[in-house]
Amino acid sequence: MKKRWPITILYRAFSSSTTSTTASFPLKHVKKSNFDSALSSLRHHIQAADFVAIDLEMTGITSAPWRDSFEFDRFDVRYLKVKDSAEKFAVIQFGVSPFRWDPLKQSFITHPHNFFIFQRQELPLDGAAYEFLCQTTSMDFLAKYQFDFNACIHEGVSYLSREQEDKALKHVNSTYKDESLDSWHSLKEIRDTHLFNIPDILFAERMKDRLSEWLGGLLRNRDGGSEVQPSFNDSKQQFETIFFKMRPAISLNGFTSHQLRLIQLVVRKHFKDLAYLHVSGENSCSQNVIVYIESESDKKMLTKEVKDEQKNAEMSIKASIGFRHVIDLLSSEKKLIVGHNCFLDIAHIYSKFFGPLPLTAEEFISSVNKYFPHIIDTKILLNSNSILQQRMKKSSTSLSKAFSVLCPQIALGSKSTHLALQPSVKVEVEVDDIRSSNWNSGAKHEAGYDAFMTGCVFAQACSHLGIDFKQQSSSENLAHNEKLREHINLLYLSWTNGEIINLSTGNRTSESLASNKRKNHYPKILFECIVIVWGFPSHLKAWDIRECISKVYGPSSVISVYHVDETAVFVQFSRAEMVSKFLDLKESLDRNNDPISVLHPLAKLLEGGNTCAASYETYKEICSSTVSKVLFADQAKAVGIKWKTKLVESSDKTKEHESLHKVKAVNSDPSCGVRTKNKNFDDVSNDSLYSQLSSDEIIDCFYRREAKQI
Repeated sequence: MKKRWPITILYRAFSSSTTSTTASFPLKHVKKSNFDSALSSLRHHIQAADFVAIDLEMTGITSAPWRDSFEFDRFDVRYLKVKDSAEKFAVIQFGVSPFRWDPLKQSFITHPHNFFIFQRQELPLDGAAYEFLCQTTSMDFLAKYQFDFNACIHEGVSYLSREQEDKALKHVNSTYKDESLDSWHSLKEIRDTHLFNIPDILFAERMKDRLSEWLGGLLRNRDGGSEVQPSFNDSKQQFETIFFKMRPAISLNGFTSHQLRLIQLVVRKHFKDLAYLHVSGENSCSQNVIVYIESESDKKMLTKEVKDEQKNAEMSIKASIGFRHVIDLLSSEKKLIVGHNCFLDIAHIYSKFFGPLPLTAEEFISSVNKYFPHIIDTKILLNSNSILQQRMKKSSTSLSKAFSVLCPQIALGSKSTHLALQPSVKVEVEVDDIRSSNWNSGAKHEAGYDAFMTGCVFAQACSHLGIDFKQQSSSENLAHNEKLREHINLLYLSWTNGEIINLSTGNRTSESLASNKRKNHYPKILFECIVIVWGFPSHLKAWDIRECISKVYGPSSVISVYHVDETAVFVQFSRAEMVSKFLDLKESLDRNNDPISVLHPLAKLLEGGNTCAASYETYKEICSSTVSKVLFADQAKAVGIKWKTKLVESSDKTKEHESLHKVKAVNSDPSCGVRTKNKNFDDVSNDSLYSQLSSDEIIDCFYRREAKQI
């Protein structure tokens, strides 16, 4: 059988000007074993960098087909879908590639790092284990590109978000509160506490007797040489004798916080050889104990032991921060962050390393800009600049395609006579103090290599925009370059749509600011004209649904019908008022199960009695839920929607209802002036309820009242 050689190998064989073999792509793989040393060197590289390229690999993108990004998704809904993705899927690989311009070499020096990350429950602060979803297509995709799942799970670097760290530290601080050992403020507060009510006095006296009984028995047993009794006449086991750090102690169980405060007061005032402590018990649960101390020196030793335990707990938390040190470094250095189609990446970074994602896109944008003030998306850069569009020759702006078109020398990893004539920005790779400029192509969709490709694309794009790095001052911040300013902090809101969000201002624009290569398959979308319909008979398709509705409202009434999934569709009407008309009619047909309703053109859509419909706002409400169901109809049920039709009131009806509500409020108010015949109009007009009404509404109110009296 004739052997077929790959085209790239033949190309290199005939075009290369050197006979030396090329090495594999130099990439720094980082796991638990070498994380500390890699972080130390990375810190230096990021501080010296002109920009830092990043890339993430996740376990999935969408948790259900209906959570995919649609053209019918409004701005706020798009954010909710990105939020859902970032919250449900895990980041398992993180690529970081700092780029620094070397004026001596007249080239960029980059240090690509490929971090395997895997969050573990290293701090037993709660019983819930970390969970995440895996999308089969994404996992299969990673496996296709030889992703090392074993390295990720067994050797991946764990991490804590800032919120998790703060929560853990607060837990430790509250657990080891120094409430009785050498705390002057606490001591003064306790001594200044006075008992004013009888129940507190009786409780304090009873606790004093119980502690005296326990301490007396302890001292007698110690002198007699017998063992400490596990309890002392305590049927509720509120007092349990234990040993705390090799000392006899009482564990307090089942008391309220107020009762514990009173017990602390009793110990302070009446027992010099007892110490009240709030410490960590089994499974990191807080524990209130009263410890017997033999002397002042023993008390100091106990204090030191408790403080050391608290310090160790805090150190354990700090040690669990893990990979977040890298994120903190990127944030603190305020470097220009470069990604490719990276809005979802940024959402993952926020969710995994800072805290829960904000509920709205506006809040998210404001928060992200504080952590990362300078972000640039190479995909937007390629789509929005005419020079780069011409260079791409209308090619796809995927990362791999952009890399091969803009960086052919780097992509092939070898010098060639054919490519040497093409202008390009040189890039050299340095890993573990070894530089190289000649290598084989790396593994695509490996986060470290993808970050490297992203940085190279950005460097070449800057060159095509007229940025001359040879003239660039080492002190000049690339993020403030005039030729890049209009592209900074612009990100695609979703991974498939052309809507762009400005992280600096919060403004949104469509990709019409440049030639949008995407073709809109639907007419202009007006969200106030859209109805979401779900639960209809499974055999109905978009055309069938359109035909049903058009028979009622006319052939031009429906602009488009779009399948969300097999159980739900968007129906866009030609006019906004038709939304309420359709919902009113559907609700009427559902309520009247008569022969006329059965013969109605919409009966085909309502067949089975499970069809539901609502305005676009209900769709947003369903998208905002954290529940995950594969089918939209099942999701709606899981969210708690029990009605079949959610009616939309017109603005006129709404005003009428509000007016009627105000009048009813006045009539039902016992202090209302119209209920008293002797109350004059001036008194009524000053009433707080009447002040909310118009003059016509007040007069109507008088007429209604007079009519009732007649």
